[in-house]
Amino acid sequence: MDIEKIFKTILDSSFKVHTALGPGLLESSYEECLYYELHKAGLNVQKQKPLPLIYEEVKLDIGYRVDLLVEHKIIVEIKSVDALADIHMAQILTYMKLSGCKLGLLVNFNVKRLKDGIKRVIL
Repeated sequence: MDIEKIFKTILDSSFKVHTALGPGLLESSYEECLYYELHKAGLNVQKQKPLPLIYEEVKLDIGYRVDLLVEHKIIVEIKSVDALADIHMAQILTYMKLSGCKLGLLVNFNVKRLKDGIKRVIL
């Protein structure tokens, strides 16, 4: 499947979850529901995927975890906060660099209109 079609499926699924649940829940609730929707759509999805840091020849397992890794191509970082901050963008950029993914989606479900909580991130 083309990466843009995968991305559209992720967006559509995010809107479906937000419409059903609304704002105000824990991040883990949205993560589980989005994982379910993406899996149901036939996508290969990994949740809480460990991401090692490789420094020179040393692999360091220091606790980085990607919320959702879709088709080994797109990182989805889920938030449920008052507003997205620079630190959230830095987090997804770090995950994208460490994983080699060129496309990411930062989704804040704690908003009235989901379109106001979505950031597409490209490396």
